[in-house]
Amino acid sequence: MKTIDLNCDMGESFGAWKMGSDEAVLAHVSSINVACGLHAGDWTVMHRTAHAALARGVAVGAHPSLPDLQGFGRRVLHVSPDEVYDLVLYQAGALDAFCRALGGRITHVKAHGALYNMAAKDAALAHAIARAVADFDRGLVLFGLAGSALIRAGRDVGLQVANEVFADRSYQADGSLTPRNRPDSMIEDVKQSLTQVESMLMHGRVRAQDGTEVAIEADTICIHGDQPGAAQFARELRALLSKLGVQVAAVAARSEE
Repeated sequence: MKTIDLNCDMGESFGAWKMGSDEAVLAHVSSINVACGLHAGDWTVMHRTAHAALARGVAVGAHPSLPDLQGFGRRVLHVSPDEVYDLVLYQAGALDAFCRALGGRITHVKAHGALYNMAAKDAALAHAIARAVADFDRGLVLFGLAGSALIRAGRDVGLQVANEVFADRSYQADGSLTPRNRPDSMIEDVKQSLTQVESMLMHGRVRAQDGTEVAIEADTICIHGDQPGAAQFARELRALLSKLGVQVAAVAARSEE
């Protein structure tokens, strides 16, 4: 039986401002990526989100970003590899402190937004992220865009990596995600999203915006907790995976067997 991790970006509320339906989505995913305060989230939200996930047995990962609250971490900032190293180490350590206090640990790291997309193509930034994760804890899993520079960098430093694919994002012919500033970057039709997931899992390919069939490897599927109807979509995705005979389990949990 094929096994896949189902992850969700969450913990993106801030102070009195609420984003997403984290509690509802938690019932359907095997791992989460928690905002660490630089693009979204704050210390209280981090603590609350980690607690809710650990109580459900859901794997908790850090979701470090560029320091860009105003732009939600989606704007490209000119940062050096040394700065990226420090940013990732700082944010992973902060979330892990909450998890330790709750009797757990973070299990993985997944960069957010612009940092994620920059590192998918820029080998120097990818290696900075991978080194930060490895120096913090070599037992962590590094999530990265399937087939990207980040996956290669993680392997280079000896980390376990997880090729990530997206249920609700569209792709370009080079395997990259359609930029967020384009209106067609998100797939809002549930049936289209499910068809894309089935193709990636069963056939190892995804149809790009120009019609190109792109080969893709999938270890973990991402959904976005801030999307309207996220919990219902997660429920339907789990139903599809069950129908396809695909088991859902966190990547970190499989690595410990």
